[in-house]
Amino acid sequence: MKIVFLEAMTLGDVDLSPLREFGDLVVYQTNTPDQTADRIQDADVVIVNKTPIGEKEIISAPNLKLICVAATGYNNIDIPATLRHNVVATNVRGYSTESVAQHVFAHLLAVMNSVLDFQQDIRQGLWQKSPIFTMLTHPIEELRGKAMGIIGYGAIGRRVADLARAFGMNVLVAKRPGVEYVDDFRVPLETVLQESDVVSIHTPLTPQTRNLITMQELKMMKPTAILINTARGGIVNEMDLYNALKDRVISFAIVDVLEKEPPSGGHPFFELDNIFLTPHIAWTSRQARQKLLEGIVQNIRLFLEGRIDEIRLTK
Repeated sequence: MKIVFLEAMTLGDVDLSPLREFGDLVVYQTNTPDQTADRIQDADVVIVNKTPIGEKEIISAPNLKLICVAATGYNNIDIPATLRHNVVATNVRGYSTESVAQHVFAHLLAVMNSVLDFQQDIRQGLWQKSPIFTMLTHPIEELRGKAMGIIGYGAIGRRVADLARAFGMNVLVAKRPGVEYVDDFRVPLETVLQESDVVSIHTPLTPQTRNLITMQELKMMKPTAILINTARGGIVNEMDLYNALKDRVISFAIVDVLEKEPPSGGHPFFELDNIFLTPHIAWTSRQARQKLLEGIVQNIRLFLEGRIDEIRLTK
């Protein structure tokens, strides 16, 4: 069996040797869409992260039996095409839960405690010139008593809720428009936006969640509110968020994902002083990347054992 791993650089220094037990492993550190068809033409298994795999790519690989997405989100895979061609597509869930939840609060606490502002003041020599032992030049706010709104209540959303409650926050879980729920603890999205001091997004990017947050939703939020997106670019309309931050419709945004990654040229977000922008790293703890590889290995093993219904992605 031939396994082709596209974009292996996304796993960093994780040892890929466990994949070799299944057959010949060909590794490409990076990949562009125009390279895909040629590289996977004789592959039985393809491992991808963000590379699009659609009808054209599947047809170019007549031996293809399994696509392993090295991520939880799989919006880059044409699932109907995989079903038409009897190709199994899988993803890995739960590997980044702790990493993403930690990222959310690391950056939220940095904002609430004005950590970067105080660091800049110290480097500019302002503490040394202070007439008192401390500095009160930037605000510090406690999380206790504030409301944390969560959009997307899977493993990551639930873990963020746990940590929010540990800080004494009140948690509001949103109902996504158009989704029927059997539980009774969720509240309408409008309520979450209106009542939350912090809104954290943890829902997948689907046709239903694309542009879930636009200027209309941003205007529902408190002017002091903070929006956090560690899920996917495209869930939040970027130009609407840019204008909302520029005009102080909301106070601050913590953004780890963009619709186009990496951004080309100067993204409008780079102009703002009320956004904390990171390069899609919330998921990348060493432990999370190791769990991701273990999940890929397990998916291949289950496929070879014929336990396809346990791993197949369907829509």
